[in-house]
Amino acid sequence: MSQLRKTLVYRLPVVAYCGFIFWQSSSASFESLPTFAFADKIMHLGGYCLLGALVVRALAQESLNLSRWGVILAAIAFSSLFGVSDEIHQGFVAERCSDSFDAVADLLGSILGVIVYAKIRKIRGQQE
Repeated sequence: MSQLRKTLVYRLPVVAYCGFIFWQSSSASFESLPTFAFADKIMHLGGYCLLGALVVRALAQESLNLSRWGVILAAIAFSSLFGVSDEIHQGFVAERCSDSFDAVADLLGSILGVIVYAKIRKIRGQQE
C-alpha cells in the first residue's frame, strides 16, 4: 500500500476525528438536547469508543516494532490521553468545565472501541 493511500485511509480519519473532538470541545455544550441521567457520560463513552477503534485500526497498519498487545495498549493510551487533554482543554473554555468522570468515560470508551474492533477483525478472519 502506498504511503499516500495509507495516510488517506488510516491516518487521516484519526486526525480528522481528533480535530472534530477538539472543535466540539471548544464550543458551548448542548444544553437544549433532551437528556437523561448520565447522558453526557454515554456520549463520551461512544465518542471515545470510535476514537479507540480508529486509532487501533491505524496503528495496526504501521510498521511498528510492537506486538499485538503493544498496538492495543498504545491505542488505548493514545485515545485515553487525548481524552484527558480534552478535559483539560475544556477547563479553559467559557461555558465548559473539566470533569474527571468524563475522562473515566473516555478511558472506558477507548478500551471498548479497541476490543470491538479486535473482535470484528477476528470474526472476519483478518489478522490483527
